[in-house]
Amino acid sequence: MNEELEKLRGDKKLPASMMFKRAFPYFKPELGWIILALLIVLLNVIFAAVSPLIIQDFVDHLKQDPTVIVGKGMMPIISFAIGYLVINISNQIFLYFESMILQKSAQRVVYRVRLEVFEHIESMSLDQFSEMPVGSLVTRVANYTSAMSDFFTSTLVSLLRNFLSVVTVYAIMLYLSWQLSLVLAGFVVFVIVASVIFTKVSAKLFRKERAQLSDFNAYLNESLSGMKITQLFNREAHKRDDFEKRNGALWKTRYTLIMTFGIYRPIINLILYLSIVVIFLYGVQVSLTAGTIVAFYLYVDRFYSPIQEMADQFRRVQRAFTACERLFNLLDVKPTTTDLPDAKEIDHFDGKIEFKNVWFAYEGENWVLKDVSFVIDKGQTCAFVGATGAGKTTILSLIVRNYTPQKGQIFIDDIDISTIKVESLRKAIGQMLQDVFLFSGNIRDNVTLFDESFSEEDINQAITYVNADKFIDKLDNKLDYAVVERGENFSQGQRQLLSFARTIIHKPQILVLDEATANIDTETEVLIQDSLDKMKSIGTMLIVAHRLSTIQKADLIICLQNGVIVEGGTHQSLLKNKGYYYNLYKLQFKDQ
Repeated sequence: MNEELEKLRGDKKLPASMMFKRAFPYFKPELGWIILALLIVLLNVIFAAVSPLIIQDFVDHLKQDPTVIVGKGMMPIISFAIGYLVINISNQIFLYFESMILQKSAQRVVYRVRLEVFEHIESMSLDQFSEMPVGSLVTRVANYTSAMSDFFTSTLVSLLRNFLSVVTVYAIMLYLSWQLSLVLAGFVVFVIVASVIFTKVSAKLFRKERAQLSDFNAYLNESLSGMKITQLFNREAHKRDDFEKRNGALWKTRYTLIMTFGIYRPIINLILYLSIVVIFLYGVQVSLTAGTIVAFYLYVDRFYSPIQEMADQFRRVQRAFTACERLFNLLDVKPTTTDLPDAKEIDHFDGKIEFKNVWFAYEGENWVLKDVSFVIDKGQTCAFVGATGAGKTTILSLIVRNYTPQKGQIFIDDIDISTIKVESLRKAIGQMLQDVFLFSGNIRDNVTLFDESFSEEDINQAITYVNADKFIDKLDNKLDYAVVERGENFSQGQRQLLSFARTIIHKPQILVLDEATANIDTETEVLIQDSLDKMKSIGTMLIVAHRLSTIQKADLIICLQNGVIVEGGTHQSLLKNKGYYYNLYKLQFKDQ
């Protein structure tokens, strides 16, 4: 697996120091709020540490004079109660403000990170999407950004609070009784050993869980998208078994993780109970006051609780580190198709296209195109024909720079397209594909692609130009007719007409049609053919079609076989040659 693929899939391990450095710019705008939250945390720790001392004074005072519970002697008790109540109420108020500050900061960070990750995904090239399942990308944008944000706001602050609590509480215990504090320190050694072992085991399990979850989401996304095929071919049982296998593997990892925590917590609790018993026994022997022993008991609990919380928070730490790793790996992936530093912005293309000794392979040296050269003059309609895998669609993909050829050059208007800005190039080229993707919304949204700069007149002109008005006018809400996910409530031909309208409204100078007339009914084919005849006047048109009847009027027909151009010419001239095209035509129209 190469380094770029490792990054894309999130398999490349990053050191923690690098992740902190990379994450800091996202949190820098929130630094002031985070510092304020830390100051509130410090106050919380102090207030929480003082509370048991009030209990100690109360118990000692009560033991010295048991009669204070009656008469005027109640005033000291009331003072203790008020002091205890004020401290704890203040503590809860501080906790509220701390929580609100951190949550708001976290959401702002999530917003910024998600925006950057999504924009980065938009900039990636098509070949990179083929290496990364959609489900995995969804998991990174939706879940991993939250995990990263929670860590650098809530989790880190909570870890600091717990650490300060442990230090503060132990310092107070030393002040109360250095003998009991030393006894407690002996138990802490066992806690540290248990925590180190737990940390190492759980870290491996968390990385495994995240990788399995990402793969599981990718598999689930693919399975749901292909559910129609699964049902048509009665493969539900196979899919269920496959799902059960993956689900079982994820369950097993999570179960092991839960068991790890399940073992760790009781061990810490056992150490806690043993230390309390020893403290009570030893406290009596060294003649400590009742108040001191009670306070020490409360402090022991407050000493171990932060340690347990830190262990629980370590799960978030591991998840956050894995999330950061996968996010930063994705952000480190450089798009394979990028603009050169001196790339040109072209406002208009005449439409002359030239391939010059172009070689291209999707992988290694498995050449899909081999030394391909041809010229299409401006305004011409050129069709590419050949068997599946001959390289027809690849040529169209190279023209719009979805991919970059390994050797050779491609020119538009005698300008090397590698020197043209990708956005400028694609703005001038209208693409109509066989698999039309419609977004959830309505017809208007799918024609304009949510661009509000187009007027109602622009939309109506576009749909009329491509004959899409023939079926839109019959719908209840016409342009406001709802489009369900992927346009499943329209026929293939209707979706294709909408894609034509979408292309025309953006006023391209070059039109690209990749099997746009495949899999449609005869009636719709007539409308589409009429639309194609109209669109020829717009500019240069490139067509890939298996139906030879749709390309007979093309100015140039290029025949491809195994990535090599075997012949080219007009429909009539190619028939006269009685070569590859003639045999293909005769095979397709043998009944006629």
